Amino acid sequence: MRVLVTGGAGFIGSHIVESLWKEGVEVAVLDNLATGKRENVPQGIYFYKVDLRDKEGLERVFREFRPTHVSHQAAQASVKVSVENPLLDFEVNLMGGLNLLEACRKWGVEKLVFASTGGAIYGEVPEGESAEETWPPRPKSPYAASKASFEHYLSAYGQNYGLKWVALRYANVYGPRQDPHGEAGVVAIFAERVLKGEPVTLYARKTPGDEGCVRDYIYVEDVVRAHHLALRGLEGVYNVGTGEGHTTREVLEAVAEAVGKTPEVKAAPPRPGDLERSVLSPLKLMAHGWRPEVGFREGIRRTVAYFRKD
Repeated sequence: MRVLVTGGAGFIGSHIVESLWKEGVEVAVLDNLATGKRENVPQGIYFYKVDLRDKEGLERVFREFRPTHVSHQAAQASVKVSVENPLLDFEVNLMGGLNLLEACRKWGVEKLVFASTGGAIYGEVPEGESAEETWPPRPKSPYAASKASFEHYLSAYGQNYGLKWVALRYANVYGPRQDPHGEAGVVAIFAERVLKGEPVTLYARKTPGDEGCVRDYIYVEDVVRAHHLALRGLEGVYNVGTGEGHTTREVLEAVAEAVGKTPEVKAAPPRPGDLERSVLSPLKLMAHGWRPEVGFREGIRRTVAYFRKD
């Protein structure tokens, strides 16, 4: 198995790369370093600084490395950016993704594992429920729409060209190496700011001062284990989550407890494109032997420890 990981210098991608490398799998990283960091990639691993929108660069990567499998983690991953600049989101997530699919078709890639989104693709999840894979996509943001569209392209390439594929619909992934300067990594943002004694902003679910949106938080190591299972045996669409919802305030309280400081909190209105509640059912993936092993507070404790050391 020769695995090319797009976005392999990023948060989730680098953990996947490191785990495959430790298993002795031949792995290469493709990343434009827009948000990824070169130091996240272990020494000795093939690294290509290439943007998915660069067809010639992509062709060179496939010609040189000849991957048998592709882990597609690269993306424009900000809901806020997608709302403000939907054309950029389209160019990266769909045009770049199609360039990748064409390279897979040309060079005979056996399987592609795609980092999709469960945290955005289903739309609002009612109280007391968790979204299942059979739910129809109801994207609220251009970001979610691009992820849902790419899943349809995967299905088409599977039917027309024989490409095997898995779409892993991630819940809200958190853990070491998450970017504390973006808008998608609330655990990392809170950890860094509370450790520095800085005030934190709590975006509302409906009105400023409420508990904030409800999300399904999944630790990155559990995502990596799901990814390995997908590379080796699964096909189709699978949620990767815990089935449990936590408010933004609960996240902040868990971070504050792990740090040992109580921060100043600034109440803010809801952000454009944000869902009020998103919780995923992991039962389909669990039927294949996967389980979320790292609990919410333990995962946050580990994440805080990483940022404290960093």
